[in-house]
Amino acid sequence: MSRFVNLEFGDEHEDQSRGQPGELVKGGAHYFAEAEAAFQNGSFESALRLYSKVLEFNPQQAAAWTGQVRMLIELGEFREAGLWADKALERFPNEAELLAAKAVALGRSGETEAALAFSDAAMEARGDTPYVWLARGDVLLAREESRADFCFDKALQLAPHDWLIVWLAARIRYYYRQFALALQLAQQAVEWNAGHFRLWLELGRCQEALGLLTPAQHSYTQARQLNPQCSETRGALAQLAQAGFWTRLAGGWRQWWRR
Repeated sequence: MSRFVNLEFGDEHEDQSRGQPGELVKGGAHYFAEAEAAFQNGSFESALRLYSKVLEFNPQQAAAWTGQVRMLIELGEFREAGLWADKALERFPNEAELLAAKAVALGRSGETEAALAFSDAAMEARGDTPYVWLARGDVLLAREESRADFCFDKALQLAPHDWLIVWLAARIRYYYRQFALALQLAQQAVEWNAGHFRLWLELGRCQEALGLLTPAQHSYTQARQLNPQCSETRGALAQLAQAGFWTRLAGGWRQWWRR
């Protein structure tokens, strides 16, 4: 079922929400703060719903529309991200980060020429923000262009010592299977915010992708200590244990055959 059923809203839905006393007390600002927190914790599904909630209170909040598109991208739903971006761009045709998010959705869907055009439009719309540059790097990686490195460097320069931007850059590198570069970025993010479980989880993913199973186990363990309730961490540790078992078993067979 399409997510538009959940994301769509109208006057009737808005009236129903506002009819609940608790909703009136919280308001759009409350839900926007919750959406941002969920995003930063890697709870993309929750963030998606919360950004939608914000728009029930204020349909003119461009950041919430952009947030929805970005969460759909993080969830791997690129087609719906592009469609939702189109819907948002009807209201905000010159919103730089919205144009940038549309570019990413197109690039990851294989429409790299259109992606570059939207990225250019984002840059022209006074879009000198870290996300606009991250998105451009994303598009250039989809096009297999080495110029992407400059874009990531520019994003990090615009947000010095910002763990969030470094983490997002790591996720983009990981998506394009540049695991060594993703690892470097994840290590930097952990250095800047060692108390955030999501960063340790990201670091573990990069280490595991490179076959560094012992360091990955350490990173996942750190993530679990910081957030014992995280199901992703539990799953990652279980998967790693299984991978270690089969690695040891394969090693045992090799030794037996050598004899």
